[in-house]
Amino acid sequence: MGNRGMEELIPLVNKLQDAFSSIGQSCHLDLPQIAVVGGQSAGKSSVLENFVGRDFLPRGSGIVTRRPLILQLIFSKTEYAEFLHCKSKKFTDFDEVRQEIEAETDRVTGTNKGISPVPINLRVYSPHVLNLTLIDLPGITKVPVGDQPQDIEFQIRDMILQFISRESSLILAVTPANMDLANSDALKMAKEVDPQGLRTIGVITKLDLMDEGTDARDVLENKLLPLRRGYIGVVNRSQKDIDGKKDIRAALAAERKFFLSHPAYRHMAERMGTPHLQRVLNQQLTNHIRETLPSLRSKLQSQLLSLEKEVEEYKNFRPDDPARKTKALLQMVQQFGLDFEKRIEGSGDQVDTLELSGGARINRIFHERFPFELVKMEFDEKDLRREISYAIKNIHGVRTGLFTPDLAFEAIVKKQVVKLKEPCLKCVDLVIQELINTVRQCTSKLGSYPRLREETERIVTTHIREQEGKTKDQILLLIDIELSYINTNHEDFIGFANAQQRNTQTNKKRAIPNQVRPEAPGIPVIRRGWLTINNISIMKGGSKEYWFVLTAESLSWYKDEEEKEKKYMLPLDNLKIRDVEKGFMSNKHVFAIFNTEQRNVYKDLRQIELACDSQEDVDSWKASFLRAGVYPEKDQENTFSMDPQLERQVETIRNLVDSYVAIINKSIRDLMPKTIMHLMINNTKDFILSELLAFLYSSSDQNSLMEESAEQAQRRDEMLRMYHALKEALGIIGDISTSTVSTPVPPPVDDTWLPPLPRRRPPAAPSRPTIIRPAEPSLLD
Repeated sequence: MGNRGMEELIPLVNKLQDAFSSIGQSCHLDLPQIAVVGGQSAGKSSVLENFVGRDFLPRGSGIVTRRPLILQLIFSKTEYAEFLHCKSKKFTDFDEVRQEIEAETDRVTGTNKGISPVPINLRVYSPHVLNLTLIDLPGITKVPVGDQPQDIEFQIRDMILQFISRESSLILAVTPANMDLANSDALKMAKEVDPQGLRTIGVITKLDLMDEGTDARDVLENKLLPLRRGYIGVVNRSQKDIDGKKDIRAALAAERKFFLSHPAYRHMAERMGTPHLQRVLNQQLTNHIRETLPSLRSKLQSQLLSLEKEVEEYKNFRPDDPARKTKALLQMVQQFGLDFEKRIEGSGDQVDTLELSGGARINRIFHERFPFELVKMEFDEKDLRREISYAIKNIHGVRTGLFTPDLAFEAIVKKQVVKLKEPCLKCVDLVIQELINTVRQCTSKLGSYPRLREETERIVTTHIREQEGKTKDQILLLIDIELSYINTNHEDFIGFANAQQRNTQTNKKRAIPNQVRPEAPGIPVIRRGWLTINNISIMKGGSKEYWFVLTAESLSWYKDEEEKEKKYMLPLDNLKIRDVEKGFMSNKHVFAIFNTEQRNVYKDLRQIELACDSQEDVDSWKASFLRAGVYPEKDQENTFSMDPQLERQVETIRNLVDSYVAIINKSIRDLMPKTIMHLMINNTKDFILSELLAFLYSSSDQNSLMEESAEQAQRRDEMLRMYHALKEALGIIGDISTSTVSTPVPPPVDDTWLPPLPRRRPPAAPSRPTIIRPAEPSLLD
């Protein structure tokens, strides 16, 4: 036939199918095949049986082919058949082949005429066949039979489209000659997925059943309703011949005689009939395989490369080797310790770019959340002044004091210092939560060994909880130490003389610790970042994101972070913060800034609602506003009058308390992170690196710790099988010669006579469904 290599190329695809079928999946590669499409009773099964020369396909009324049949024809000196699902058995009786197809169909679809896209793989070896790979698909039907679902037509259409839509599939569109070709569903579906006609071959059956005086000559000569690859006519056995067990070889001889003797077809008899169709399909499939081999090779290589790194650790894997288990345990504990340290200390590799994690979150607790909790204690100015007033009066007793009593200062300071315990302990709790989260993130790599992961988490978390008690005791001790001696000789303490000289007005706008309020220019920036203004005009979109800059004097916002186009600058005088309830439809967290003197803060708005993506961001921005002297709103309380002398004494004590509490806060803010780092974080790191392994050995048997999860074992086996299948496939392709002679594709024809078939699917009928659909149907499953 002048097509050297043809005998090798089609078996090559069969070998690739075997390689992929051995791992139960197609590796997402579509291999070249011929899909046979046609209506019920169009003669598809007869065409395939004529190829083989044997009766082996199920027969009957209604829908008979209910699962795709992948039929691999292989030229061989001996004749037998075998199925992929029972590969060890060779069938020499083709009646048994039919029975096995029916039984295997019923095993998946049941006996109620349901369908399934899961294919049956059949391989036929015979001296009477040419190498071909075909897929026999269910016949296109219109009306449900028996207890089939009402949408059976669309289920079959979807299944057929799954196969013929692949660019690697040739489409054999089978149409009986005794029906109007323009109404052929097979040709319409082929046109839908192959509009250029590059993959479609037309087959006309039942030429001997046409009405007397009519013929299909114009169709077969590709004149009437042309296809790019044209049509081939065949004559199958009649139902009477099939029932009478007429020999297929005799039927092929009769077919040959029909074409040679028919006046309309005798001039093209050499281009008609089943043997010619076999040769054409063999040639076309060979060409098709030849054209797709380069892309197939590149896909195989890219998949092999993507698996190479992951499979490397599995290549010499022996699950029951005790030495391997010991080595794996040591390596995993060491890696866990390194991962934990990197997450806490920070590292350039494996950086989380989506959110803060590990040490960065703990740093945020130390320097944003904890200072915020400390500052919150100082909000209630009126309560503090009332307490100072009562302390002064109670110390004087029945007398009227001329001087400001030291004891009132000391009593109020101690009360304020005791209040530090709550935010300090809260800070420890927040850090513990982050540490435990970090441990869980690091143990995720131990997922292959669930027992080891569980024990590691338990041991490390228990140690963290033990250190929690020691850390909290140490922090409470620090506060008790501060309470034990009020050091009024501290170099930063203002003293009585300076406290009395301070102006009351200045005191109202006192600076909290670490707050700097220099005069312009050179005002320090406290914070920059994106915020959404949530309540701007609905006409302008309802909300908009701006770049905000907060200084000790003002809040400004810009169009973007380049800070070139300033939208507004709002002075901080008389501003306060209040909480705003989260909107019903919004996923943003909101807080508001307003003026205590009831003035508009921006255009006609009495308050600006600022929105963040998370409550953490809200708390962080609030802490920044506190550093700038913008405090949360407090409920208005009734003021009470006091005599001028008492008021001066209260003011003096208030200044002294403010100064001393600032010293304590500064000290606590410095010592808290150091204490937590020493007693909790560094201690936990040391424990993981030096003691975790010993605890693991003492807590459980090594064999039980290193038992793989079933999912991991399955994943490893699948990975190795896929890797070896890909290597085998590449080896097969590398050994093949592709020096075949390719026939040029015929020129385009006018196929506008084929209207596209609209894809639509009606609502599912309430009847019991009978189709079985796997998650990802594959020709090679």
